[in-house]
Amino acid sequence: MTASALTTFRFPENTCIPQAQPKGAEGVTLTSPALDVMTDLAQVRAATIDPQTSLDKAEQAMIQQGVRSLFVVAEFPCVEGLVTAADLLGDKPMRLVNQRHIQRSELMVADVMTHLSALDALDYTELKDATVAEVIATFKKVGGATHLLVVQTATEQGPARIRGVISITQIERQLGRALMELSVA
Repeated sequence: MTASALTTFRFPENTCIPQAQPKGAEGVTLTSPALDVMTDLAQVRAATIDPQTSLDKAEQAMIQQGVRSLFVVAEFPCVEGLVTAADLLGDKPMRLVNQRHIQRSELMVADVMTHLSALDALDYTELKDATVAEVIATFKKVGGATHLLVVQTATEQGPARIRGVISITQIERQLGRALMELSVA
C-alpha cells in the first residue's frame, strides 16, 4: 500500500492559538442542556478495570487514562459498578484494612467499588430535554451521590446500555462553582 504524506505547517513565532474544547466545556450555565455535562460513551471510550485489580494498579490506570473514575467490568460488556479516586484514596480502604486485619495491598477494586445496584441512574431520553439545573437538583435529591449513570433504554436497534455518566466534579468544573454554592429549586 502506498500512502502520500499530509501537508504540514508551522506557526509563526509568538502565535497565540487556543486549544479546542469539548462541546459544552465552556459557557455552561444552569439553563444549558444537561447533555453538555454528560460524558457520552457513544463519543468517548469508557475507561474500565477488572474487579480483581489491586487498588494501586487501579490508581495507576486512572492516572494513565486521565480519569477519576473507572467502570468495573469483569466480563465484557457487563458493567458491575464504578470505582472512583475517592474510593481508592479515601477512608474506605483504611476501614477495610482495620476490619479485616490485612494489608492495603491485599484489597481489590471489588472491595471498594460502588456496585451497579447502588448507583442512581437517569433515562437518556428524559435527560435530552433536561437542564444542568435539573441534574443538580437530582444530585441534591439523591444525596451523597457523586456520579449518575445515564441509561439508554432498549430499542429495536439494540439492548439497554449505559450511554453516559455525569459527575459532580465535571459539573463544578464546567460551571466554575461548587454545587453547594448553587440554589436550584
